[in-house]
Amino acid sequence: MNNDKLSSIELIELEDKYGAHNYHPLPVVLDRGEGVFVWDVDGKRYYDFLSSYSAVNQGHCHPKIIKTLIQQAQKLTLTSRAFYNSQLGRYEEFVTQYFGYEKVLPMNTGAEAVETAIKLCRKWAYEKKGLPENSAQIVVCENNFHGRTTTIISFSIDPDANNHYGPFTPGFIVIPYNDANALEKVLTENTNIAGFLVEPIQGEAGAYVPDDGYLRECCKLCNEHNVLFIADEVQTGIARTGQLLACDYEDVHPDILILGKALSGGVYPVSAVLSSGEIMDVIQPGQHGSTFGGNPIAAAVAISALEVVRDEKLADNAMLLGEVFRNEIQKLCETSKIASFVRGKGLLNALVINNEGHKNLAWDICLKLLENGLLAKPTHTNIIRFAPPLVITEKQLLECVEIIKQTIIGFE
Repeated sequence: MNNDKLSSIELIELEDKYGAHNYHPLPVVLDRGEGVFVWDVDGKRYYDFLSSYSAVNQGHCHPKIIKTLIQQAQKLTLTSRAFYNSQLGRYEEFVTQYFGYEKVLPMNTGAEAVETAIKLCRKWAYEKKGLPENSAQIVVCENNFHGRTTTIISFSIDPDANNHYGPFTPGFIVIPYNDANALEKVLTENTNIAGFLVEPIQGEAGAYVPDDGYLRECCKLCNEHNVLFIADEVQTGIARTGQLLACDYEDVHPDILILGKALSGGVYPVSAVLSSGEIMDVIQPGQHGSTFGGNPIAAAVAISALEVVRDEKLADNAMLLGEVFRNEIQKLCETSKIASFVRGKGLLNALVINNEGHKNLAWDICLKLLENGLLAKPTHTNIIRFAPPLVITEKQLLECVEIIKQTIIGFE
């Protein structure tokens, strides 16, 4: 079979036949990307309004990042951490200074980084805080999404995430999101809390933005109780919300910061856990690691990806155009029967759909958006997330707003 000449239908059938059915993609087969655009195998162009779940903040195939990837791939790809390599130290210096930390532990995926942060927090709790062995608890929030490993789904309340995957990992307490009083109660009533793991904005929950002051108050409570404040900024970090980090809106400096996705501009799996030397140094040789974590390609690519964010002022663009987007979509919501309201920060936004009487309405709207040249994906059945690459221009954004408006109006 000549796979170079297969149609969209044939390629979809290949995935259905030979791949696990653990995703429900929109029926489009993408073949090429550049900036804010992607093209399917038939050559039709689309605006990408998902950005690979915010992994391509810098736009598809950014030439600077791709050039770095190719150059390093032709020189040295992998050494494992059995040896030093010529790129890792440079990256570690760059990324720690970029985000204001002393130490970094490099990993590959967001879930790996979350697992790393959990292990780091627990080890710190036993060796520095003095908690009795195997007693440490980590507080998490309802409707969280931190990944899909066994430990992470153990504290998810989403039945799709954890049904029939038990037994689960103990050591977690789930509290409501956006409720500092609930955190204070847990910290007051328990002496074995090691950390508080939180998304500054809950992405998979539909760009759920907490109240102003929530993160600051939670960080203050953690400091008072000698508990580590752990921010999962895998999706919200690296300029997506209009600041370099979503925590920056409240001048919160997490004890442990988790990054991934756009850390490579979407061209290579790169994630990182950043912290202080006092916390990070509890992990000694042989106690945690990854064959690919900190490899030369990842290190070189991440530097270029972060330079693009800085040099092209992508956080500023996200801040400005996020306001434009929400203002325009809010006008739609004021006259629409099915577009209830829009929320978000920067260019991480969500439109909540009134799907009463039509539970698949958000999905059907996304199918129509696809037909009209814009790619977005529903979450939680009635929420459509809109997160274009941060290199988008105002003219392009307004063109996309018009596509969204006309698509919604077509369902009224």
